[in-house]
Amino acid sequence: MTDFCLCYFYLNDNMKIQFHGAAQRVTGSKHLIITEKGTKILLDCGLFQGLNTQELNQNFAFDPSEIDYLVLSHAHIDHTGLLPRLVKKGYTGKIFCTSATKDLCSILLGDSARIQESDLARINKRRAKRGETVLENLYSQEDVEQTLSQMVAVNFREIFWLNDEVSCYFTDTGHILGSAAVSLTIKENEKEIKLFFSGDIGRPNDKILNSPEAFPQADYIICESTYGSRLHETETDVKAHLREIVQKVCVEQKGKLLIPAFSIDRTQELVYALDQLENEGKWPVIKVFVDSPLSVNATQIMKNHPECFNPEVLAYLKKGDGDAFGFPNLFYISSTEDSKKLNELDEPCIIISSSGMAEAGRIKHHIANHIEDIRCAVLLVGYTSPDSLGGQLKAGAKKVNIFGKEFDVRAEVIVMDSFSAHADYQEIIQYLSCQDKSKIKEIFLVHGELDVQTIFKEKLLKEGYSKIYIPAHQEEVIIS
Repeated sequence: MTDFCLCYFYLNDNMKIQFHGAAQRVTGSKHLIITEKGTKILLDCGLFQGLNTQELNQNFAFDPSEIDYLVLSHAHIDHTGLLPRLVKKGYTGKIFCTSATKDLCSILLGDSARIQESDLARINKRRAKRGETVLENLYSQEDVEQTLSQMVAVNFREIFWLNDEVSCYFTDTGHILGSAAVSLTIKENEKEIKLFFSGDIGRPNDKILNSPEAFPQADYIICESTYGSRLHETETDVKAHLREIVQKVCVEQKGKLLIPAFSIDRTQELVYALDQLENEGKWPVIKVFVDSPLSVNATQIMKNHPECFNPEVLAYLKKGDGDAFGFPNLFYISSTEDSKKLNELDEPCIIISSSGMAEAGRIKHHIANHIEDIRCAVLLVGYTSPDSLGGQLKAGAKKVNIFGKEFDVRAEVIVMDSFSAHADYQEIIQYLSCQDKSKIKEIFLVHGELDVQTIFKEKLLKEGYSKIYIPAHQEEVIIS
């Protein structure tokens, strides 16, 4: 059953934006543009992640078969994870994205299909016991393959046309490999409307990727606000901090350091930092395991896209052995059996494993096996939604529920914001500074919790931006 609960306050011949996800929350990115002529363009099609999101992922509040075009900002599952569901339910059009995003989707979506199938089996078992209707699998591997066949790779800074009414232009946001902001130019009768979607904004001076770049002047901006209320801590020496943590946990306490990390970019940033420490002779003899088939494949894809690397990494590759993601005592783990053996390993080590929010994947098993060991630690290096396992640990939870069992949190929980892939509020404001404020008609804040967005709205108003709006889930607004 499709659930239509939009707020309507428009005239029929106006352009509209419907916010179907990442509205007053940080997952499920999905924004539907409906032009004056009726062309329907969907920006992202992300999976809702976290507790109690199963039914949100089952149904769209629009008919997928009526969407004309789909444009992706980047490959993270909260921006792409419902693409195969959309295709399964009738979307047959093209999916435009960068080349690196297409390559990453080829592994991320297949992995997502396997995870959701496994998770849904567990959920349906509980629903059946309660006498509730069981849910269908969101999509299959066949749906993933069909989705990939509809993807069209486009270069950064290359104008391409969706139809004779709408042109599109990608600029690099430096958030993950291939991440792009989307600039749409829409012809409406005698005028043009410039609409910009930021996707997720990366940070200046990223350790591997290019910094976010300036984008064309816009009339309307859909802007992420994940860290709109906070500043990242100044990290004078990331490598030194990482070395201190490893020294304490692995050398002095002889424990295991568990690092939930997104398979894309965060894992490679960590490995790159460790690679540098190894080459500088500042690394103890500690085994490092990257326990994720996805991370193994993602690392290879990253190596295939040096066009996204910043000058520092390119120089490092040139003077070294050409590999920034490999050193002695680094082991990439793919098989399930080898992953299980890590929990039985009776020696200090580092385990880097997905997912970054510790909400799914092998890292949940590692945390379940070590969270009550005071010698061990969990190092959080990226954004975690409040209701995720990582978010609970970050908030200082004394007990957590994993796989239906309650655990006491005895392991130390450490946070390193310097590895965050999201810009803080100052960095977002700096990113927007390429615009002439007087020409911006409205900014819509998305991809953020409401309390954070409210704070960020005030900061933008103080900066001189005149009209800021925070849309609600499934709200529709008019663009005049």
